[in-house]
Amino acid sequence: MQLVVGVRFKKAGKIYYFEPNDIDLKIHDYVIVETARGIEYGEVVVPPKEVPDEDIVTPLKPVIRKATEEDEKQVQENKKKEKKAFKICEDKIAAHKLPMNLVDAEITFDNSKYIFYFTADGRIDFRELVKDLASVFKTRIELRQIGVRDEAKMVGGLGPCGRVCCCCSFLGEFQPVSIKMAKEQNLSLNPSKISGLCGRLMCCLKYEQDYYECVRAIMPKAGREIMTPEGPAEVLETNFLTQMVKVKLITDDGADVKEFSAQELKSFNTPNVEEEHVDDENDEILDDELKSLLDD
Repeated sequence: MQLVVGVRFKKAGKIYYFEPNDIDLKIHDYVIVETARGIEYGEVVVPPKEVPDEDIVTPLKPVIRKATEEDEKQVQENKKKEKKAFKICEDKIAAHKLPMNLVDAEITFDNSKYIFYFTADGRIDFRELVKDLASVFKTRIELRQIGVRDEAKMVGGLGPCGRVCCCCSFLGEFQPVSIKMAKEQNLSLNPSKISGLCGRLMCCLKYEQDYYECVRAIMPKAGREIMTPEGPAEVLETNFLTQMVKVKLITDDGADVKEFSAQELKSFNTPNVEEEHVDDENDEILDDELKSLLDD
């Protein structure tokens, strides 16, 4: 076990571990640390705690010091410089006629590096642009190509729910999301309704997936013949939220529609493994079809 403190450099950014270095730190304290990019200014979001050695990326660097008022002024100055650097870089991109879209500009705390984030459809030869920017700023220049999800995280905006996008408000890292999740949650499979501002599947599809997977294991599928406390029946529809199953009882006198809870039916039926396997194959085909639509 090793004592660490969690530091975040951007809102909803990834959390990195550092050695507290015997400094009294608590949540919302601002600190100066050394990173692979240089000296950085960050916020403590995880107070000092012990974590297993396997959860740490070595070597673990120490916190240099708590941030001072002078450090905070330096951060504000850097933000002003970033706005100017962004405009200059945009002008240089236009001058070089490069097919790239500048998203953000960032300056390390010690001004040792300028980082420009951009999106583009393919690979871009920006060597001349880097030389041009280096001659203007007289420091190290890094151009980093990012994907559309990272662009949405940096730019921000409102999602279909009317709230600020999860990726730029609290999600530290992107979670894998698949079409299969939308299908299992009985959502519309229209790409425009299940994709976010970035054009990719919405991150929130992941939130309730664990619940649906758990309930799906005990819910029979529509069209399947099952046993009920009142005899054999055919499943008409299922409600994953209420965990109720509507069935049509198969009787000599005719059809009778009734509802049972999934827990009631569980003791009368066993999962059909073969049926599940066939559905997984269909899901893979569906994935390919909708992915092609989303990519378009």
